[in-house]
Amino acid sequence: MIDMKKLAELVQLMTDNGLTELELRDENEAVVLKRGQSGVQLPPHLMAPQMMMPMAMPASAPGQAAAGGTSAPSSDAGLVAIESPMVGTFYSASNPDSPPFAKVGSQVGPGSVVCLVEAMKVFNEIKSEVSGTIERVLVKNGDAVEFGQKLFLVKP
Repeated sequence: MIDMKKLAELVQLMTDNGLTELELRDENEAVVLKRGQSGVQLPPHLMAPQMMMPMAMPASAPGQAAAGGTSAPSSDAGLVAIESPMVGTFYSASNPDSPPFAKVGSQVGPGSVVCLVEAMKVFNEIKSEVSGTIERVLVKNGDAVEFGQKLFLVKP
C-alpha cells in the first residue's frame, strides 16, 4: 500500500520543481505521477471515484427536482453548471492581486480556466467544458467546496 504522506511529498516535489511526470519503482511498488493543466494525475486505481467525474453538468431543467427536492429557479433554465470535481478550497484568482479567472459576463470556452481548487496543498485548475458567458458565480473566494458543488452557471 502506498503511503499517502510520501505521495503528498512527491506531489509537492513535482510542483516545486515544475515536473510534469515522475516515475518511481522498487521491488514492491511502482508509482507514476503526471501533472497536466488540471493538476496532478493519479493512476486510475488510486483515484477516488468522484475525481473521475465530468466537471460540467447541465443545470436542472424546469420541472426537474434540484438538490434539496425543490424545483430549480426558472432564471437558471438553460444554464449549464460548472461543478467542483473535488473537495477543497475555491480560489477565483491565482493570487490575491490578480483579477479573477472568470466573473459574471466573462466569455469561456472548453479548456478555459475558471478557478482553482486547492486540495492537500495542490492547486488544481478547474476548466470549463462548455462555451458561453458566465451568468452567475455561486461561491466566494476562499469558500470550502464539495465534490459536485456548482461553482458557476454558464449561458451556452
